[in-house]
Amino acid sequence: MARILSVSYDKSLLSTREMLLHSRGHEVVSAFGFSEALKHCENSGGFDLFILGHSIPQFDKESLISAFRAKSNAPVVALTKIGEKIAGADFELEPDPEEVLRLVQRLITRKRAAAD
Repeated sequence: MARILSVSYDKSLLSTREMLLHSRGHEVVSAFGFSEALKHCENSGGFDLFILGHSIPQFDKESLISAFRAKSNAPVVALTKIGEKIAGADFELEPDPEEVLRLVQRLITRKRAAAD
């Protein structure tokens, strides 16, 4: 089971993403907003993956990535608006739920294989 920090500025999207990831067996910590995301990163640590929702402004995404990198080497997936580029993100994709689930599964499988 992967431990994922999911961040959004939209409570409905955050809840939906959490339910989808839970349905695939992942432990999800949801953070609504910038401050809450930083708090979880500082206090909880140990995440296998970070997902930043497309509702987060680009500057905030890049600032969060910098904070995450100071605490972890886990991959960062930035869900983006069309044409948006996020400095420091390991993966950028449009917020298609099936695409997100496929990428999460691929990343977690790769991490498990590297740990063996």
